[in-house]
Amino acid sequence: MSSFFPSVYDLAMQPLEKRSFRQIRNRILSKTAGRVLEVGAGTGINFPLYKNAAVVDAIEPNQAMIDKSQSRKNEAVVPIHIHQQSAENLEFPDNTFDCAVATLVFCTIPNPPKALEEIKRVCKPQAKILFFEHVKMKQPALAFAQETLNPIWKRICDGCHLDRDTLQTIRESGMKVTNVTAYYKGLFLVVESENINK
Repeated sequence: MSSFFPSVYDLAMQPLEKRSFRQIRNRILSKTAGRVLEVGAGTGINFPLYKNAAVVDAIEPNQAMIDKSQSRKNEAVVPIHIHQQSAENLEFPDNTFDCAVATLVFCTIPNPPKALEEIKRVCKPQAKILFFEHVKMKQPALAFAQETLNPIWKRICDGCHLDRDTLQTIRESGMKVTNVTAYYKGLFLVVESENINK
């Protein structure tokens, strides 16, 4: 990830965060409890919103993002521990976490299936695994537009893919999908799942 992208990420996301994303994040994070893994914590936008978790281990591979997240870590009401790790290589033992959260991160993870396997490994049986992601849309014209824009979008946004079918990838991982809520005509999905591969 370039050093430029972390410096503009929060500014670029601010209109959506104010309009609806904060409410979506609040609803997701209210479902967390116990020891929580946050995958791809970025600039720490979720940190002040955790209320029910006992402790959060947040992983983020980019040091510039970690640096920007420190002020939000200090605002959090639950303990936040930040680790510089990639989702595909989690440095935690098996069965460590009661819950896992990923918000707007699976668009950029280089190897989503590997990351999901790692999340399953470090989560306990029946752990809740919660996602908020933008995905490839079902409408053919809009999906085609996403595919067309994807090459230049990835260059501008440091590897963000517009056209990933993240819901299908989650299902193929063996997680049990328990609920899916669509926003913005299916461009964004909240996917609630459970770890059953144990």
